[in-house]
Amino acid sequence: MREVFESGEGAVSLNLLQSKNQLSSNFFKRGIIIGLLSGLCYGFYSSFLTLGMSTGIWSEWYGANSALSAFVITYMLGALGSAINDTFSAVWAIVIAACKGKLGDFFRTIKTKPGMIIAAAALAGGPIAGTAYVISIQLAGSIVIPITALCPAVAAILSRILYKQKLTPRTILGIAICFMASFMIASTGFGGEAPKGLVLGMIVAFFAALGWGIEGCIAGYATCMVDYEIGITIRQITSGFTNLVILVPLFGILSGDGLGLSAHLISAAVADKPAMMWFVVSGFCAVYSFNLWYKGNSMCGTALGMACNATYSFFTPLCSWIILGLIMGQEGWDIPLIAWMAAVVMSVGIFVMAVNPLTFFKKKEA
Repeated sequence: MREVFESGEGAVSLNLLQSKNQLSSNFFKRGIIIGLLSGLCYGFYSSFLTLGMSTGIWSEWYGANSALSAFVITYMLGALGSAINDTFSAVWAIVIAACKGKLGDFFRTIKTKPGMIIAAAALAGGPIAGTAYVISIQLAGSIVIPITALCPAVAAILSRILYKQKLTPRTILGIAICFMASFMIASTGFGGEAPKGLVLGMIVAFFAALGWGIEGCIAGYATCMVDYEIGITIRQITSGFTNLVILVPLFGILSGDGLGLSAHLISAAVADKPAMMWFVVSGFCAVYSFNLWYKGNSMCGTALGMACNATYSFFTPLCSWIILGLIMGQEGWDIPLIAWMAAVVMSVGIFVMAVNPLTFFKKKEA
């Protein structure tokens, strides 16, 4: 009788262990899907942001007859575009939190250590990385997007150092495959005459990758202790405020025109309703992209979550082709065949990171 009882107890324990492993596996896979969706939302965010920065007063600022200096056009307008987008994104985040009854949690969380960690990480990912991303695109075009997608490598190294997260050879191989796919996409931009600001754009794009890598590593850790929607609200408010109140005026001072120019550009941009409409949409896409990014990192780990999010290096050209090329009728947004092939390669890389290909196709043993 005792042997039967012990045997039954062992069977129950085995079933519990199997159930736990199944739940962990499902949680992990959901994190991967969420990370991929964050990359898709980032593609929409980038497309609508680009559309806003080519509409109305922005088309005059970037036009051939612009009265603005090269420094202002390259750096200050990039910071301004990022600032307006992040400000609208912060408003969306507050509205979403209020509708879900989480606004009180926001005010309580922002005073805690995890809340302060997220705010600090937002400084690296917002004013630094976000502005560098916009500036690098203005300098060299979409060719630099795969360079910004190096952020998973930065995050993986930091997470290994700070959190001792294990990096298996399979994970490293999967990340390398994703990087190869990103540079396959980048190779489409090397045909013909290279952009004048290519080298500088690549350097600036690396700073974007560095900032996002730092943010993904630190904020991913903090989001394990904080509701991801509260975390992203803290993130977007911090980023929008510092961009609009500190970074844009700072570029105005560096340009030699003082605070008057920054005030003029901000007021002119906000008064331009056609462009503002697209910034409202880009801000909505941005808040969901970062929401899903933070949540995915907390579910499947920083390295894999960042790699899934880095699929924006494909989704951005795809969304730009659909929105700017097909819908808005702008030229130069066609996607070459190699980019579609790169999407397949990137899918393989993510699959390799998610599961072991050698065991995935084996029949499950009883």
